[in-house]
Amino acid sequence: MIRHPAYPVEPWRVRETHLDIELLARSESIFALSNGHIGLRGNLDEGDPHALPGTYLNSFYELRPLPYAEGGYGYPESGQTIVNITNGKLIRLLVDDEPFDIRDGRLRRHERVLDLRDGVLRREVEWESGAGRAVRVRSTRLVSFTQRSIAAIEYEVTPVDAPLRVIVQSELVANETLPGPLKDPRVSAVLRAPLIAEDCHASDTGASLAHVTRESGLRLAAAMDHFVEGPPGVRCTGEAEPDLARTTVACRLAPGQRLRVVKLIGYGWSSRRSPAAIRDQVAAAIEGARFEGWDGLLAAQRAYLDRFWDGADVELDGDAEAQQAVRFALFHVLQAGARAEKRPIAAKGLTGPGYDGHVFWDTERYVLPVLTYIQPRAAREALRWRHATLDLARERAAMLGWAGAAFPWRTIRGHECSGYWPAGTAALHLAADVADGVTRYVNATGDEGFVREVGVDLLTETARLWVSFGHHDRHGVFHLDGVTGPDEYTAVADDNVYTNLMARRNLIAAADAVTAHPDRFRALGGSEEEIVSWRAAAAAMHIPYDEELGVHPQVRGFTLMREWDFDSTRPDDYPLLLHFPYLDLYRSQVVKQADLVLAMHWCGDAFSAEEKARNFAYYERRTVRDSSLSACTQAIIAAEVGHLELAYDYIGEAVLMDLYDLHRNTRDGVHIASLAGAWLSLVAGLAGMRDHGGRLSFAPRLPRAIDRLAFSLLWHGLHLRVTVRPGEAAYSLRDAGDDARLELWHHGERLVLTPTAPVTRPVPAALPLTGEPVQPPGRRPVHRENLMR
Repeated sequence: MIRHPAYPVEPWRVRETHLDIELLARSESIFALSNGHIGLRGNLDEGDPHALPGTYLNSFYELRPLPYAEGGYGYPESGQTIVNITNGKLIRLLVDDEPFDIRDGRLRRHERVLDLRDGVLRREVEWESGAGRAVRVRSTRLVSFTQRSIAAIEYEVTPVDAPLRVIVQSELVANETLPGPLKDPRVSAVLRAPLIAEDCHASDTGASLAHVTRESGLRLAAAMDHFVEGPPGVRCTGEAEPDLARTTVACRLAPGQRLRVVKLIGYGWSSRRSPAAIRDQVAAAIEGARFEGWDGLLAAQRAYLDRFWDGADVELDGDAEAQQAVRFALFHVLQAGARAEKRPIAAKGLTGPGYDGHVFWDTERYVLPVLTYIQPRAAREALRWRHATLDLARERAAMLGWAGAAFPWRTIRGHECSGYWPAGTAALHLAADVADGVTRYVNATGDEGFVREVGVDLLTETARLWVSFGHHDRHGVFHLDGVTGPDEYTAVADDNVYTNLMARRNLIAAADAVTAHPDRFRALGGSEEEIVSWRAAAAAMHIPYDEELGVHPQVRGFTLMREWDFDSTRPDDYPLLLHFPYLDLYRSQVVKQADLVLAMHWCGDAFSAEEKARNFAYYERRTVRDSSLSACTQAIIAAEVGHLELAYDYIGEAVLMDLYDLHRNTRDGVHIASLAGAWLSLVAGLAGMRDHGGRLSFAPRLPRAIDRLAFSLLWHGLHLRVTVRPGEAAYSLRDAGDDARLELWHHGERLVLTPTAPVTRPVPAALPLTGEPVQPPGRRPVHRENLMR
């Protein structure tokens, strides 16, 4: 966790003060721009050098074969991989007759800034060619939050000290060569050139390309147009061929003159619409952007983000690094979901090709809770996407012999794409995660229309899954056997506590929802007997408990399994899944990521304070954090059980996951769920926010280094402002009508807020119920205060 000298700590910017080619892959992810529909990796304008070129459209994928050494019933036959689509970022520059390339000539200055308030990536370069010609280049890139299909770049070229002949080549390029060999020739054949050209067109200032994927049959159109300002004699020409379109701008520049090119880029795709319809949609999007103009696009971007930050900003006094990092995290979470609109939020968003562009359970478990409280429309749209895939989930359940819906472990379109069956088939907790996303969204917003249109369907089909999959034993106790919980090092086991508690909540929520909306339930073929079976299964759900140790086994029998030999595990043996057989992991008390501890966060009302403290101490000793999803949850529960300094250390790991590249894989895209976890670690951790059963409560406490924590969230349309200081917490309503009223709890005390009656209460001291927890050797988080010094 060593800060790179090229990235200073600033509250509202991520700034690269000089270019380090060794960090290109990481910076391409960090500087990626997206609106949830379009994603542009932070590649250099000129394209070269690059680590991973990347331009993505949400859910635009290609099919590929899933090879198995030995097949099995129910294994998916094909996977889905996000496609690097037509690249519209490219703007190449020739100075006299030398191409601008930062590896040639002399790079006098290079700076890039991701502006979290303006929502743009700015770059300023001063470069001297091999012939001694110096030029200054400034560019500003955006992906519009307000015009969903549009990205834009302002590109300016200025001579430094002598006249220059300047050629700017603005391009659309399809089927770019991607780095790295693909070992499977079947996959290579599909993904090396996945786009088949259907149309190309060029004018003097613009162009368009249209393609269709070879296997999935998805159609794509990309178009560009330009505003050009320069001295007299500027010439623009255009050309197009199947995989390349180019607009060339040529001029002579004297000192004091500049060439300014504004590039508008439009994208559209569909699995059903005709090529002409997609082409016309993109043309209309470009025309809308032309009408708005560059200044209009910038102003709209800033206005959108002003509204977002007004309700989403987290202020943290005492830790400048964490302050920068949590804003960076919130910006990327917003980018992942803002305009996804009935499409998924993938594990890497649209920042890179990691995990093939798939969405996992991470979205419902980590990302949607954050969006629910700060950007509820985006949370609603992500749940609508799950609803749109419900028929596929029903088909998957039926194939496996179950009722209801079995949502895929990893997917883009809604089909199961995991060839790893202990997760793809056994990780059924995803159904309850989806259901929890529904109930949490409705509890926070009161959106009854959503319940009728979407919620009842999702809750019904997930409840049906549990009753079909589980069983009552001869004593009437209900069990869920052979499941994989959030900890993938304990797979295909019985009665995972997280899964069982979440399933119990799912069953009760479904019974309540269909009772309130009987007409919708009848349309789904529901009956009163079915509701009775749900409530019975929930009431009889088995929650394992080890009376001897006074802790909950993560799965039935977990506390009797062999202990992992941590003393013989070397530091370079982590992550364990890359160095040990899964069978060794499955039969040992070693935890990849928070599982039972995760249950104590989201189902905290099922545990006593003493149980939480004992459970946390027990699982700290066995959790190795081989996943980016663990630190935030460990921070949350560490804070709840009174270990504030340990919580603070985990918060540092959670918020700095990508800026410091802690897991050495930011190159493939940022970790959207972990970034959402940055917000959770502060708001659910230090502020102690919970909303069990729709009851909003806080139990704030701060570690020594933090002087103030302040944030806002939405609850039933009301803006709640929370400010925590070492000795007190203040709660107030903003921008609410005179009759507004909000009920919440502070350390167990009921408070009622009105716009004219904010409330301040003292914060009690933390009283841990156990001694300082111990982590596996070498797996303790880095101490934040030491790091800051």
